[in-house]
Amino acid sequence: MERLEILGLPLDPVDMEGALARIGDFLKEEGTHQVVTLNPEMAVRAQKEEALRRAILEAELVTPDGIGILWAAKRLLGLDLKERVTGVDLTLALLRRFPRIRVYLLGGKPGVAERAAAEARRLGAEVVGFHHGYFQEEEGVVEEIRQKAPDLLLVGMGERQEVFIHRHKPHLGAKVAMGVGGTLDVLAGEAKRPPAWAQRLGLEWLLRVGLDPKRWKRAPRLFRFAYLVLREKR
Repeated sequence: MERLEILGLPLDPVDMEGALARIGDFLKEEGTHQVVTLNPEMAVRAQKEEALRRAILEAELVTPDGIGILWAAKRLLGLDLKERVTGVDLTLALLRRFPRIRVYLLGGKPGVAERAAAEARRLGAEVVGFHHGYFQEEEGVVEEIRQKAPDLLLVGMGERQEVFIHRHKPHLGAKVAMGVGGTLDVLAGEAKRPPAWAQRLGLEWLLRVGLDPKRWKRAPRLFRFAYLVLREKR
């Protein structure tokens, strides 16, 4: 399907199967392909952060992560997108769809990526390396990833991840590089996903914000996103 635009940012109207098919093609091609799972908070940040906006604009695949993105597509474009394609769901689907996929995990506190790697192996992946996200010098980490040449690079570095991938894209040596937020914490058992009913209704973000005081300062971005969509609709 043709790429859409939400608040000046690209969005590929794919469901999970469509995203898996696209990534399957990327795995057969040369070069590094960036996958962005776009959520409302990221869309708001990209209005002012040029490096993030550029990373999203130049990503090979941008999936709808978050009920707010589905709402915006309906409100602005009149399109009913089939489902959210979130970072954690896409990661798990990739590990199941492509047995023995070569994976490198980057991010989290020291020890988290290692435990996430053990779970990825249990799910059938071939883990070629891992590194925590608390580093200052990026060149050494990038060189290690390049030498390992993974099929799939999972980067869980919060607000840094998309720009990190985009900045080093020519030198990563990975087929696919994807920012996955807290997915490594989930794989490592550090964080639990909200109940299935909340996932089904698209209310994961509300529970996360409500139950984690550290996220409260980020909540205004969600309201800002709704304001920007309604303003653009007018």
